[in-house]
Amino acid sequence: MNNKILVVDDSGLARRMTRQMLEQMGYVVEEAADGATALERYVLNNHDLVVLDMVMQGMYGLDVLQKFQELNPKLPVIIATADIQKSTRDQVKESGAAALINKPLKKEELAELVQVVLSGETAWT
Repeated sequence: MNNKILVVDDSGLARRMTRQMLEQMGYVVEEAADGATALERYVLNNHDLVVLDMVMQGMYGLDVLQKFQELNPKLPVIIATADIQKSTRDQVKESGAAALINKPLKKEELAELVQVVLSGETAWT
């Protein structure tokens, strides 16, 4: 069975590019353009992993992460952000995200991170 991944980003281009990379890796991918839609799709489809943009219109990524954690504390969420500051990385780690990946996403890095997170291992170094 292929793992189901939900890609959440307010940029259509970013969503399509991430989806394409993940589908090439063999994952089943669904998209959402905002936090509210993402939460609704997760409730309906019970994804195995979420790749979540940090800065979006409407709900901020870490707020969406908190809602996902309320729905399923074991759901792994990878936060995607262009912000490379250590303080942001620390904030994401403290918020309970499974990992952080920097934008623009690189296929090899995304593949490795998704595999580590889905296996239940820690992606934080």
